[in-house]
Amino acid sequence: MSVPAAASGSRSGTPTPARPAAPHRQVRTAELMGTVASVHVLTVDRSPAPALAVRISAAQDAAIAQLHEIDALFSPFRPDSQISLLRAGELRAGDADPRIAEVAEACARLAEASGGRFDAHRQGWFDPTGYVKGWAVERAAVRHLAPLLSEPGVVAVALSAGGDMQLLTAADADWTWSIGIADPDRAGELRARIPLREGAVATSGPSERGAHIVDPRTGAAVADAPTATVIADRLSDADAWATVAVVAGFDDLTWLRAAPDCSGVLIAPDGRIRRWTHGVEVVAAEDPDPRAPR
Repeated sequence: MSVPAAASGSRSGTPTPARPAAPHRQVRTAELMGTVASVHVLTVDRSPAPALAVRISAAQDAAIAQLHEIDALFSPFRPDSQISLLRAGELRAGDADPRIAEVAEACARLAEASGGRFDAHRQGWFDPTGYVKGWAVERAAVRHLAPLLSEPGVVAVALSAGGDMQLLTAADADWTWSIGIADPDRAGELRARIPLREGAVATSGPSERGAHIVDPRTGAAVADAPTATVIADRLSDADAWATVAVVAGFDDLTWLRAAPDCSGVLIAPDGRIRRWTHGVEVVAAEDPDPRAPR
C-alpha cells in the first residue's frame, strides 16, 4: 500500500517564512469499491474563506459521488450493475453505458501489450475490476479536483482508493507529495518514500489480501507473488501495470518494453528488490544480482 504524506512546501505568491509552513489538509473519506476512498485538498489557510470552503466541499462530494456511480455500474458483486446484467444476458452490449465499451477497449489493449498477463476476459465473461478502480479514481480526480488548483489558496489535491492515488499540484506551488511505500512484511512500517510533485502511484501484491491475484494465462493464483509499486502519470496505467508486474513475477521485467513510461519497485517475498525508472532497470554497483537465490 502507498500512503500520501506531507512534504514541506507552500504556494508561491504568499508571504513565506524562512522555513515554509506546511499547508493544511481538508480530507473527506467514504467506503466504496470494497475499500476506503479519501479526497485530500491542501490549502494555505487552516480555515479557507467561506466561498472556497464551499467549493472544496462540493468538489470532494462530487468526486466521491462519481466513484459511487462507477462502482454501481461496474461492480460484479452487485446483481443490478450493468456488468452483472450483461453477464446474465439481461442487457445487450449496445444498450449498455458507453463507459463500459471504453473500459473494454482499454482492457483489450492492455491484454495485448502485456502478453496476456492482464486480461479482463476470464472465466467466460468480462470482469474489469483489475482496471476500473484506478481508471475511476483518475477520472474523478481530473474532473472534480483538478479545477480547484486554479483557486487562490489551494496548494494541491489528491484522490486515493485503497492506497492507490492520483496526485496533482498547483503550477505555482512549492510543494512535493511524500508517498510512503509500506513494507509488505512488517505491518505499519515503510520500506521507502517517494517524492512526487504529481502523477499516480499504485501498489499490488499479496500482503493485505493474500494470494488473490490470478494469472489469466493459467487461471491460477500467482504463487510466491512479489509486491509491486508503479509510478506513472495516470493511475489507470499505474494500477494495471502493477498487477502485470505481480503476475509476471520477480524474475521477469520483460513487460517493461511494452509498458507506458513508468518507474517502480518490485519486492520479492524474501525481501529482494528490483527497481526501474522510465522503463529501465536500475541496479546499484554494490547490489548483488537481485535474481540470485539467497
